[in-house]
Amino acid sequence: MVFDREVDAFMAYAEAMPNNAVLLVDTYDTVQGVRNAISAGKRLREIGGDLSGIRIDSGDLAWLSVRAREMLDAAGYRDPVIYASNELDEHTIESLKEQGAAIDVWGVGTRLVTAYDQPALGGVYKLSAIRRPGEQWVPRVKVSEQTAKVTTPGLLQVRRYSAADGRFIGDMVFDELLPPCDACMMVDPADPTRRTTYGPAQPAEELLVPVFERGRLVYEVPDVKSSRELALSQLGRLDASHLRFLNPHVYKVGLERGLHERKTELILRARDDGHP
Repeated sequence: MVFDREVDAFMAYAEAMPNNAVLLVDTYDTVQGVRNAISAGKRLREIGGDLSGIRIDSGDLAWLSVRAREMLDAAGYRDPVIYASNELDEHTIESLKEQGAAIDVWGVGTRLVTAYDQPALGGVYKLSAIRRPGEQWVPRVKVSEQTAKVTTPGLLQVRRYSAADGRFIGDMVFDELLPPCDACMMVDPADPTRRTTYGPAQPAEELLVPVFERGRLVYEVPDVKSSRELALSQLGRLDASHLRFLNPHVYKVGLERGLHERKTELILRARDDGHP
């Protein structure tokens, strides 16, 4: 360390950054570090600046953040925010919130930039229909020993159904070549005995839109802010039971019954052709 005392380091940093001073208070003793940050805050006010916040990077984040908030408020520093870091992920953040942690900003680093929970996302192109010049579309299916790798045939579209209060209640995949009637049944591909019926009055919207047609971009790509706002609004329409980390309620996704039956037929036909 360049400075022998933490409070001296804070004072020097505060003078160098009078309008953006966020002080790391857990290098030695967190509670004492908050006291030293308050002292630096007083120095900042003398030179026309102010303390922007403190950061806690170790220890009991829930207890320490609450104690720090109490100390800052008592000293007249209600505006400075409390940052927290130290291997945070969605599970730790949820737990800290449940404990009433007084944390304003979550510093998520390692668990975010390294895709800690799911380090790879597979993406494979699968042909689902073909059309020769001047002819109609013909659905195609790829079979596999792994059920998850068996494709769904047709020109596929996704219809999202909503409840009367706007909550999302199910996503149904259907074939645009054979669109479903107003009242239709959705089949769970993982368990064909599980079925859901949607009536003609059920609010719904189609999700997929063309991006490229004949090699040309036909979609206006939204900016990052708009995409973020849309994502947040869509998440807000999911029931809370789907969003919890521990044993979340499974959101309904399935195939329109006619599509499910055609897929099954094509799979059986393909397997019969391959195994006489």
